[in-house]
Amino acid sequence: MPGPRSSRATMKDVAALAGVSPKTVSNVVTGVTFVRPETRERVEAAMRELEFVPNLSARGLRNGRSGIIAVALPDLGTAFSADLMHCLVQVAHGRGLAVQIEETASEPQREHELLSRARAHLIDGLILNPIRLEDSVVEHADRLPPVVLIGEVEQHRTDRVLIDSRAAAHDLTAHVLAKGARRVAVLGGDTRTPGTTATSRIRLAGYRDALREAGIAPDPALELYVFPWTMAGGAAAARELIDRAVPFDAIVAFTDSIAVGTLHALHEHGIRVPEQVLVAGFDDVEVARYTSPPLTTIGFDRHEFARAAIELLESRFDSRSTPPRAVTVPHRLIVRGSTMSEPRGYDPSA
Repeated sequence: MPGPRSSRATMKDVAALAGVSPKTVSNVVTGVTFVRPETRERVEAAMRELEFVPNLSARGLRNGRSGIIAVALPDLGTAFSADLMHCLVQVAHGRGLAVQIEETASEPQREHELLSRARAHLIDGLILNPIRLEDSVVEHADRLPPVVLIGEVEQHRTDRVLIDSRAAAHDLTAHVLAKGARRVAVLGGDTRTPGTTATSRIRLAGYRDALREAGIAPDPALELYVFPWTMAGGAAAARELIDRAVPFDAIVAFTDSIAVGTLHALHEHGIRVPEQVLVAGFDDVEVARYTSPPLTTIGFDRHEFARAAIELLESRFDSRSTPPRAVTVPHRLIVRGSTMSEPRGYDPSA
């Protein structure tokens, strides 16, 4: 085991230990040029042995960049956010980028602070998930640094990565209708609550599309606003639905977290899933596979989603002239036990 070093290791030190040129070490550090896997492994082993730390500030002076991007999500406490952030960090690190993680919550000022850092060249670009366009920095900033939006906010000023949430909510609702449901409640969206999110509005539209295709008029009594979109929020909304004393035979929840809370509340009231009521969620987080019964949901390849966002952002570092692009990542319906029955329905008057 090597003893303590008297000075900071250099690329030349790493190159000598790995038996390669300093240029090869640089290529491994920056990730911009292909290096054979076996060579990369030797260089990385030498970097670990010498405790070599790349001088990112010097790299920034040469290429005008910091090597750091910021990712801001509304709520880092949800299972979906944790899963997506894991993928974003994994992809970014694979491309030699460090990631600054932020939570915007319901405070648009946090987006403005990130924008200021980007303009001061402290970060190279932003990946943002705003909940409403009218609150987002994208709506108000005239000259943006490289920005990629993720999620359902519809705009044409910056690149964005999304899934077709309207089509996905339609597919989920059409699935429970095909199983025989006719009184389908939705947790996560209504048109009566001010300030609803873009995701809520778009998924609600898809839910209503499926109902109308089946010849069923949307019923406001079956549409419930949920805040926050958590398990506790889902349980509270499901209890409110039961308290409304209206019959229902299926529940479409706009996230898996809402759906898990829903399963808990239904169990509390002795309502059986899927025998009486079908329950479906959205996002395919890990817990959806382990609920009782396992949860039917909408899934998509989050690694592919993260890769598309990082690639769009990197493409803007050197070229800002091309028109904004939108990348849609395909979704899929994942059918599990929570919808594997023809529901008898819940009728409080029975």
